[in-house]
Amino acid sequence: MNVIFLSPSYPFEMQDYVRGLAEVGANVYAVGEGPLAPKLHPYVHEYLQVPKLFQEADLITRVCTWAKGKDIHRVEALWEPLMMSAAHIRAKLGLPGMTPDTVLGFRDKSIMKQRVKAAGLRVPHAFRCTSTKQIKEAAEKIGYPLIIKPIAGAGSADTYRVDDKQRLEQVCQLVRHVQEVSCEEFIDGREFTYDTVCVGGIPRYENVAEYLPRPLIARSNEWISPIIITVKDLHQEHIKQGIKLGRGVLKALNMGDGFTHMEWYLTPKGEVVFGEIGCRPGGAHLVDQMNFTSDIDLFREWARAVCWKDVRIEKPRQNNVAIIFKRAIGKGKIHRITGLHSFLEKYGSTVVVENLRKPGQMRRDWKQTLVSDGFVILRHPNWDITKYLAEKFAVNVQLYAQ
Repeated sequence: MNVIFLSPSYPFEMQDYVRGLAEVGANVYAVGEGPLAPKLHPYVHEYLQVPKLFQEADLITRVCTWAKGKDIHRVEALWEPLMMSAAHIRAKLGLPGMTPDTVLGFRDKSIMKQRVKAAGLRVPHAFRCTSTKQIKEAAEKIGYPLIIKPIAGAGSADTYRVDDKQRLEQVCQLVRHVQEVSCEEFIDGREFTYDTVCVGGIPRYENVAEYLPRPLIARSNEWISPIIITVKDLHQEHIKQGIKLGRGVLKALNMGDGFTHMEWYLTPKGEVVFGEIGCRPGGAHLVDQMNFTSDIDLFREWARAVCWKDVRIEKPRQNNVAIIFKRAIGKGKIHRITGLHSFLEKYGSTVVVENLRKPGQMRRDWKQTLVSDGFVILRHPNWDITKYLAEKFAVNVQLYAQ
């Protein structure tokens, strides 16, 4: 099995997917911009360094020329901006995998919602907008509150809640650099993920996690320590409804093999509503959380799915797993951390990863990365205890910068 993998070194977690491919018996033909990360040398069969990954036409030409005579079987990319490039390379080489049209359904939020709605599933009312005039016209039709987000965005970047006309004027200025936006109904309620590893569009692994608070709130308030918790018990009624919705979405979008990451809402009335989906894994260490939930290796199982159409997960879901992201108070370098020692003394047995920025390191721009100034991952079989400990860490542990 010979697999082309785009961008093996960055983002950092891509290195584990390359490892996974090698561990299930694939020869990895990696394509990246800079030098190959040293960690990857044992796992990469051959490496093509290109001038620019995001000059799509040039990338496709270089990769297809390089692939001649190599008997390539798969082309994979798990970084959102390169997924369409991978689809075009597949098409040009005549290889199996999701087509450009299928990937478009996962990349273009407007087309995505049209296809999901056509399958009879509940989606937010939305309009595709390319100008301030169109945004204002859409707002009149939808009413307030509403959400404005990029058509081809990832995560919650350039995403804004709008509650009135005055805020609409402000947001129209903030998104002027975005080529196309979706202006859509704001769904009030709790926000969850639905994550899968699929073979032929059928989930062979499923996960649900809850955002505390919702990402839009967390991204709008610097003082918040965002929390995400994977749910151990997937048999709760509201969770089952979200999973049912997710399976319907996968069918509507003609999912193939690999990871998916979906967001969905649970309203106060108990209605489940589709948010958006990508044919890629969730970021910000969500795959690590899923691994800790059942003591598995999804980096390897994803590789097994795309290479051999098989997934081997025999362990049950053992824990709820929380990740808590911290944002330092102040600017400049981290100079002290409070509350960490006390927390670890009391609850250290639940902590599986502690990765906070250390004194002397510069604080990160919290608006550019959810990971911010580091994180802790903890787990416990009981949901209430997991949530209590996550919130306790979020409140009691503080990083200070100056």
